[in-house]
Formats: sequence, C-alpha cells, structure tokens
Amino acid sequence: MIEVPAELAAYHLKYAHDSGPEWTADLPALVETFLDLWELRPDGGVMHGVVSLVLPVVRADGTRAALKLQPATEENIGEGAGLRAWAGDGIVHLLDEATLPAPTSPHLANALLLERLDGDRFLEEVPDTTKALEILTGLLARLVAHPGPEGVRTLADIAADMLEEVPEQFRKAHPDDLPWLERCAAAVRELVGEPGDRLLHWDLHLSNVLAAEREPWLAIDPKPLVGDPGFELLPALRDRFPSTDVRKTVLHRFDLMVDGLGLDRDRAVGWTLGRVLQDSLWDLEDGESRISPDEIAIAEALLSR
Repeated sequence: MIEVPAELAAYHLKYAHDSGPEWTADLPALVETFLDLWELRPDGGVMHGVVSLVLPVVRADGTRAALKLQPATEENIGEGAGLRAWAGDGIVHLLDEATLPAPTSPHLANALLLERLDGDRFLEEVPDTTKALEILTGLLARLVAHPGPEGVRTLADIAADMLEEVPEQFRKAHPDDLPWLERCAAAVRELVGEPGDRLLHWDLHLSNVLAAEREPWLAIDPKPLVGDPGFELLPALRDRFPSTDVRKTVLHRFDLMVDGLGLDRDRAVGWTLGRVLQDSLWDLEDGESRISPDEIAIAEALLSR
C-alpha cells in the first residue's frame, strides 16, 4: 500500500477542511481499489498537489498513465467533464474516470486516469518569463476556444454569489482596502449580465503546465468553469511577481495575454478585477483582514490607463 506524503497530509489539514484527516486515512485503500478496478500497476513514486494524490502507473496493455485521486468537491467535480470536452486539445488527455464512496471520508472519491506527462518538467522552469507566458497563452487560447459543456459550473453563478457575499465580507476588511474592493465589486456588477460561454481552466499558471511527449507542453489540473476568458488572466499575472517596475510588467503581461487571446481589453480588465475580488473574499472568509498587496498592485496597474 502507498504511503501518503506528510506534506500532502499537512495540506489536507490546512486547506481541505471539509475532507481532512479522514480523507488522508482513506487514501491508501482507495489507491488499491482503483489500481484493481483499472488493472494498473504502480510505476514510480507518489506525487501530489494541495489536495490530490498522483501516482504514475502502467495499464494492462503497457500504456503509461497517471492515477489522480481527489475528494469529489464542488471545486473539482467538473474536472472530468472539462477534460472530456477538451479531448486533449492543449491539455492532458483523460483516459478514464470513476467515482466511488470512501471508507470514512464524507466525500466520494473521484479518480481520474490521465495521460502520463513529465512530472519533473514544469513551464515554471523556463527562465524567460515572456517566452513562458507566450506558451501559456497559446495553450489558453486553445482551451477557451471550446464552448462550455452542460453540467460545469458557470461564471454567472460564481459572480452572483460573489456579489451576494460582498456586504458581509466587506465589513471584515481593513478600511484602507475598501476602495479597491468596491472598485472590483463595481466591475463585477457591470459585467455579471454577460458572463460568457467559453470553457475555462480557472487556474492556469506556469506550475500547471507540464512537458509532454505528445506536445512540448500541456496544461494540467483544471477547475472547469463556463464563462468569459478574461476571468482566466490573474493566475499568470501573479507568476514570478516583480519587485520593481510593477506597473510596466503587469501591463506588458496583460497586453500579451489579451492580444494572444483576442479579448476585449475593457472586459478583460473588468473580469480580472472580478478575480481579485474573488481571491479577496476567500481571504476575508478565512480570517484575513488585508488584501494581497500583489493583487492590489495588479488592480492599480490595470486601472492606471
């Protein structure tokens, strides 16, 4: 049986409050269950994200693959549907999917059998940030070319939920941050009626792109969402955040992505502010009182034109 990495168990306690130690305890038996179900044999050491466990495997026909196991939560339950819709276009192929009860965790166990990528080579390691961002933008353009399928969460619902939370959460914010939060909320109010219909990754940054055999680079770990591609930009804008020339750097990256994706610039600004609002609401809900200074700097740069 596999051993759950200590770092993954710590992440479960810190971030996955609704799964936590029960999920950690269930993981070894669940891995065995899915290995048997799909006739897989382990083929390398255990890897992990913040919640998911990933195990390199070999199928009965000799095909190399990767078993990804995660609790079925609102955040990730649409991953299989999104991967099926993309069908490997700029992103890892989904080979199979199954969801089964966990022995003690309140969540179902969602298992994805994925195309094997190079888990040791991330786009984050490309030293030229502009080159890396061009590669990421090219992948993102392919992903958002797909219409959103049925059954995937929508930006319309996410945006409406954010605006509903604003009065309560803003009471927790530091007074100095409230003007920025209000501007972000105003941007969402202006756009909420036109949420878009594209299939979004929702978490595409340099560490969520891996080297592959089928193509040089492929995206991984989506949190599929149907909406406007402008809602996709913030994670990449935060990568390798500069300590100097912040405005110039942010605008260069923003322009590169907007041009590469063919987006309306004003809508992209508005939905990026919406993403800042989303992150800030999450932080306030978790007990923080200040907005991330990097995200304030991004908002300030985008609104400076």
